[in-house]
Amino acid sequence: MARLRDPDTGCAWDVKQDFRSLIPYTIEEAYEVADAIERDDFDDLRGELGDLLLQVVFHSRIAEERGLFDFEQVAGAIGDKLVRRHPHVFADAKFDSDEQRQQAWETAKAEERQQKRPADADESVLAGVAQSLPALVQCEKIQNRAASHGFDWPAVEPVFDKVREELQEVHEAWQSGDQAHIHEEVGDLLLVAVNLARHLKVNPEIALREATRKFTRRFNFIEREVKASGRQLLDCELAELDALWNEAKRRLQSQ
Repeated sequence: MARLRDPDTGCAWDVKQDFRSLIPYTIEEAYEVADAIERDDFDDLRGELGDLLLQVVFHSRIAEERGLFDFEQVAGAIGDKLVRRHPHVFADAKFDSDEQRQQAWETAKAEERQQKRPADADESVLAGVAQSLPALVQCEKIQNRAASHGFDWPAVEPVFDKVREELQEVHEAWQSGDQAHIHEEVGDLLLVAVNLARHLKVNPEIALREATRKFTRRFNFIEREVKASGRQLLDCELAELDALWNEAKRRLQSQ
């Protein structure tokens, strides 16, 4: 990477990159790692992990050129963090449950944030959650932060009640015809749905991705069946498409 970044003998494209210009590539490579894992394509995963590692090397090299830090410090910092956050492995701490371990993890993260926070920075426990995260991931992280400081339902059943309440409010907003109100209430419904997933120990981002893939498989089945009949989707009545959907659910149960 040092040779690629050399202003005299390097690659013109690599030389002109900076932290900001690399943002879309870094995000893209992380998603491609996830895609390889979800496809169980481990040959591809090896390559995609290399591509993601390249992004770490690239950013580290730019930082080194600016006298900020280097790759060795990046690797050393994550090693130190892993030791610090696993006192039950690297020290003599004992946890009796996953809940205790998770609470200790969140406490350690909060202490790290406090140490890094400037004196005049936002004191909110929610500060520091990246604004560029996918909405579901950001929502879950913020709710976990709030929960770790006591703002949470003590059981699952009240969350179900809240989902029903928010769904009713969406319906009422729809009846009002106020699009801005509908927008707001749909957002509230999605937020409490993430909260329900969290209480049920389900990752909402992964669950939605899997549900979307399942929808895609079933819809593809419908497309194949309609094509086999010599027609197009728009030629079919909704009742027929719905029947094909149910057939897809039956045939593709294990997929």
